[in-house]
Amino acid sequence: MITVTPTTDNPLKRGAPHDDLARRLRQPLERLRRSTGAGLTFAGRMVDGTDNLELFAFDGDVVGPLRGAMVDLGHGLGGRVLGRQRAAAVNDYVRSPLITHTYDAIIRAESLRAMVAAPIIVGRKHIGVLYAARRNPHDELGMSLDAVTDEARRIEQQLAVADVLATLRTDDEERDVAAWRARVQESHTRLRALAGSTTDDALRSQMLEIADALADDAPESEAAVRLTSREQDVLGLIAAGLSNAAVAEHLGIGVYTVKDHVKRLLVKLDASTRFEAVVNARRIRLIP
Repeated sequence: MITVTPTTDNPLKRGAPHDDLARRLRQPLERLRRSTGAGLTFAGRMVDGTDNLELFAFDGDVVGPLRGAMVDLGHGLGGRVLGRQRAAAVNDYVRSPLITHTYDAIIRAESLRAMVAAPIIVGRKHIGVLYAARRNPHDELGMSLDAVTDEARRIEQQLAVADVLATLRTDDEERDVAAWRARVQESHTRLRALAGSTTDDALRSQMLEIADALADDAPESEAAVRLTSREQDVLGLIAAGLSNAAVAEHLGIGVYTVKDHVKRLLVKLDASTRFEAVVNARRIRLIP
């Protein structure tokens, strides 16, 4: 079992398989703990050939038996969100009527109370569950639920892309292309951010021109999709894997404003998900 506890003394457990999901969890768990005010964020992964969820990755202090606990489908909060295939929240875990209380002893040992969780599902296959938990009851969990859901969707997008690329390239080729795309995407996003911060119109125009060159804009006949400058910024950031909350923080706007931009992007790009919007945008060369 893997633990991710960069700010604590909890050790990495030996003999842990460093699978693709585990590699992608460190930053999401760190971001979630900061953005939600949770005392502990953690994740579970499905055990091959079973309906069991193993709790294996953590950010924050783990003081009890939570590490390595096995959760059955339909039981507890994690089992509930897997069974229903949607995120859920409980204001006070040990008193909630919404869940079975199979794991109350473990939750009490960790002194966890308010909790939100979202399933990670790729290609209709259950992959795992992402959690954020507080050590006190809490009534206002809407923003935390949105943040956990956004991070879960981001992980799903990354895993879905990885699955597609794995069928097309060798491991070395996939790593090289992924690293190259990440560098180009980061440069594109930074250039647009810098362009938005300068008061020099000529310099801003040049920087946006360079950013467009990185994206290799499609010919006029193909570029039927027209995005506002802010929509372009939001698209670039979600393509880089940022959650709505992280996009809002980066651009200095509200989370609900970001959600409105994302909704418009889905319509303009004829997409039903953020992942599909990014794929469609890359196909017509709106982003690198």
